[in-house]
Amino acid sequence: MVEQRPVHNSEVYLLRQTPFTTIPPLSPPSPITPAEDDFCTPIEALSLSPSSIATCDERLAVQERLAGAVHVLSTETTALQRVTQLYSTDAVARSGFNRAVEAIARRQGDRGKNGKVVVVGVGKSGHIAKKLVATFNSLAIQAVFLHPTEALHGDLGQIGANDTFLLITFSGKTPELLTLLPHLDKALPLILLTSHTRPETCELIRCRPDTILLPAPIHESETKSFGVSAPTTSTTVALTVGDALAIVASRELHPSVSSVFAKNHPGGAIGAALRGPQDALVRHLAVPLSDIADLSTGTPSAPTTGADVLRAGYASPSGWVRLSNGGSGMGVISPRRIRQLSASDLVRRVMADGLAAALVTATGDFVPMAADTTVRQAAEWIRALQQQGRPSSQQNGGGSSNDDTPGDTIVAVMEKGECIGLLEGGALLEEADKNP
Repeated sequence: MVEQRPVHNSEVYLLRQTPFTTIPPLSPPSPITPAEDDFCTPIEALSLSPSSIATCDERLAVQERLAGAVHVLSTETTALQRVTQLYSTDAVARSGFNRAVEAIARRQGDRGKNGKVVVVGVGKSGHIAKKLVATFNSLAIQAVFLHPTEALHGDLGQIGANDTFLLITFSGKTPELLTLLPHLDKALPLILLTSHTRPETCELIRCRPDTILLPAPIHESETKSFGVSAPTTSTTVALTVGDALAIVASRELHPSVSSVFAKNHPGGAIGAALRGPQDALVRHLAVPLSDIADLSTGTPSAPTTGADVLRAGYASPSGWVRLSNGGSGMGVISPRRIRQLSASDLVRRVMADGLAAALVTATGDFVPMAADTTVRQAAEWIRALQQQGRPSSQQNGGGSSNDDTPGDTIVAVMEKGECIGLLEGGALLEEADKNP
């Protein structure tokens, strides 16, 4: 009998014979373990220089900043979505808004009442109140801001018999407002813009049950959202609800909200966008006299040259230069005239070399024009004067003028008999052609 011994290979120990008729081939032998020196290639040392660490930290800081910004925007967006849903479905909120609009429209819409909205707030709510006052006024709803502390020291005198109160407080129990409340005329409507969604939970309403509740809640506290109780989401929601009140109340009072807004907001980019070409006025284009730099004529030892005029025009806020001789003489040099200076003009003396005749427009040669003249009317007038074959300034009693083209005409924009600004004829014609 053959003695059975274990057979060793790289994978299997055979302890007994298998019942299979065919024994599978043995596994191949394991490879020879390599020498320690050939086991692996050396690992390169990590390069963590101070500059690479700083770059990594900067990238992480940027990501953290942007993530924080997105979190704030997302949180406030969610709050606005929730308050939108509230006013779409909640009976208390919808009733309060309806009553608030009625209170404002009733006291401002009736002739002879001259009622206004008195908006009251303190702290961040006070800032929201001031912004809402500006919005109400721009929409032709008379409004004033009342600080609760100042009200107790004399400012209650600005409250009229037909006014409506709008109090802003997130907590509904601001001490300054609770102190003021007993001194407010109970005959006047009172609207409360607050986080409370039910009147029974609000202390101010418990003190005056006829208060109109205008809810402006947030879905979670600012401490939970941002780790600090600074008014952020709450002021955003309060401002939005207040804006809704102003817009809707204005629609109740005025057939065309856009018309009254355009009338009350003639300045700035908004005013320019609202004005049609027939509504644009020369006052909107005029350069204020205060923006025109003064360049006195030089002494014989240091005469004013064309280069001095060029430098003064460059430094002037408006590009205009006023040239005076210490009295009421001389006149102005417009940006158009300064741009026409040639290289040889830069060394010429303004007075001694006759450069003034080509540059300066005397005050007596200005074309006076009412500030409320439309740009279109003003352009037609200047062109009509020029077509008559005479300088436009001579049509107004001026002396000799170098205004031989409409573009060189200097328009004096007048209001109540005084010049409030100047305007180049060329700029006036360009604006008129821009909006034919």
